Amino acid sequence: MRARPRPPVQGRGIFSGTSLIIVCLAATLAALVFPIWSYADRSDPTGSVNVLSAQTVSTAYGPLSAQDRDFIVKVRLAGLWELPAGEMAEEKGTTAAVRTAGQHLVDGHTSLDAHVRTVATQLGVPIPNGPNAQQQQWLATLSAAQGQDFDREFANIVRLAHGRVFSVVAQVRAATQNTLVRDLADDANTTVLDHIKVLEATGYVDFATLAQQLAITPSPVASPPVVAPADATPVAAAPAPAASPSSTYTLPPATASPEPTSQNP
Repeated sequence: MRARPRPPVQGRGIFSGTSLIIVCLAATLAALVFPIWSYADRSDPTGSVNVLSAQTVSTAYGPLSAQDRDFIVKVRLAGLWELPAGEMAEEKGTTAAVRTAGQHLVDGHTSLDAHVRTVATQLGVPIPNGPNAQQQQWLATLSAAQGQDFDREFANIVRLAHGRVFSVVAQVRAATQNTLVRDLADDANTTVLDHIKVLEATGYVDFATLAQQLAITPSPVASPPVVAPADATPVAAAPAPAASPSSTYTLPPATASPEPTSQNP
C-alpha cells in the first residue's frame, strides 16, 4: 500500500507569505535609498551652485551680486566719457538746446560720480579711471565734429549710450538686495532719464536709427572680478570741483582702478 504525499507545511516554503512581504519591503526601501546614496557625493556638473555662491558676497549693506558690481563699474564708466562730452556740447553746440543738454550731462555726472565712488569704496569694488575703447572712439568723433554735425553726433551718440544703460538701471533696481546699490540705482535712474529728455529736446535724435542700433547692439553683460568687500562703514563723498566750460574736467580718481573693460554703458 503506497503512502500518500504529505501536504507542505505552511510557513516553511521560501516564498511564504511573510517572506514575500519582507522581500517587497526591502526592495522598496532600497529603491528609495539608492538615489540619495548614489548622488550624495556627486558634484554639480554645471557648477551652477558653486558659481552662484562665488558671484555673490555678503556685506554690511546686504548681498552684493555680480550684477551689482557690474552696475557700479558701468556708472563710473558713464561719467568718465559723458562728462567730457557734455563739456564739448557746452562749448561747441550751435543751439541753446544742445548747450543745455551738455550742461545737464556735466552737472548730472559730477554728482553721480561722487556717489558711485563712495559706494565703490564702501563695498570694496574696484572701478576704472579712464573710459574704455568704445567710449574713447565716441569722444574722438565728437572732438572732430563741428557745427551742426557736432550737434547731430552728440545727440545721437549720447542718446544711444543712455538708452543702453537705462534698461540696466531698471534691472538692477528691481533685483538688488544691497541697500547702497539700490540708492545708487535710484540716483542713476533720475540722472539718466533727465539726460534722455534733454537730448531728445535738441531735436537731433534720429529715433528710427536709434531703435535699430539698440536692437542690434544691446548693452553687453560684463563679469567683473569677485571682490570680497572689507568691513564697510559709511563715508562721505569727496566734494567734486566745479567745471567751467572753458576747461577740461577730469573726474577724481577711484580708490581702486583696474584697466577699463570693453563694456559699453
